Amino acid sequence: MLKSVLRLTIGKIAVVLLSLVAFVAIFGKVLAPYPPNATVGPLLKGPSSAHWLGTDYLGRDVLSRMLAGAELSVGGALIVAAIALTVGAIPGILSVYLGRVFEWLSLRVIDTLIALPFLVFAVAMTALLGNGVFQAMFAVGFLLAPVFYRVARAATLSVAQSQFVEAAILSGASTRWVVRKHVWTKILPPIAISLSTTIGIGLVVIASLTFLSIGVSPPTATWGGILASDLLYIAIQPYAPIVPIVVVLVVVLGCNLFADAVRDVSGESGRQLLNSRDARRALRSGQKIDRSEQVAVQSQLSGQPGHAEADLVRSDSVG
Repeated sequence: MLKSVLRLTIGKIAVVLLSLVAFVAIFGKVLAPYPPNATVGPLLKGPSSAHWLGTDYLGRDVLSRMLAGAELSVGGALIVAAIALTVGAIPGILSVYLGRVFEWLSLRVIDTLIALPFLVFAVAMTALLGNGVFQAMFAVGFLLAPVFYRVARAATLSVAQSQFVEAAILSGASTRWVVRKHVWTKILPPIAISLSTTIGIGLVVIASLTFLSIGVSPPTATWGGILASDLLYIAIQPYAPIVPIVVVLVVVLGCNLFADAVRDVSGESGRQLLNSRDARRALRSGQKIDRSEQVAVQSQLSGQPGHAEADLVRSDSVG
């Protein structure tokens, strides 16, 4: 799937953006020029050669705090997406095969989760379990589970009606074997799309919670916490909130572009899209191809093999 995604321009852009974000999240603390919580300069100093993004209200280097906060912000989004995937996708697949009772119960639970507001539920969970980052991640991941449940259930229902799945069930195959061998590979593209978009949503929600000091307490560096401190002194540094906002937007953009690329290359329509792009590229490059290959290329572009053969005959007669 990744090779197909890299054949698209938006896929290449998404992979570059996400790779850069992953690199910063892994090595951010090592790349930080100063300790993220240490006072290293004057208060509220503007960008300079010593402090590229300036300093905050305590004299801490903003660039160092942004780099150090990437681990918790991006890692939190990944954990949220993993929790949502586990809690939502597995019951969504099994609801098709475990009978009407499990299906009804799981649907009612999902409807209840959809009705719960994000921030209110997250605040209630952190108040109940303690003001910790993992409690906040669990609450957000649990609320995002309905996305995967509905996607996995809809995709499984479409696959479950296929002849090869029915044949496997009639031959005595277990539900676990059918799901592992037939269903999972077919529903992987829509789940990958939902996973990519959920990572972006999870990042925004985690940033919102840390903006409100829920889950993470100062002086721990997070992108939401940095934005909150910047807004307190926006009259002195009106440019300061731009940095964390742009970083969050870039990460969400990369996730959405990757989801769009996976959607474009998935299924039969995706294969036709890639084949047509390759065909156009071959014609533009002026490669020498024989008659049968030329018929195949024009067929992919027109979608009508008969018309392509007729066009070639017509061009030969005119020549």
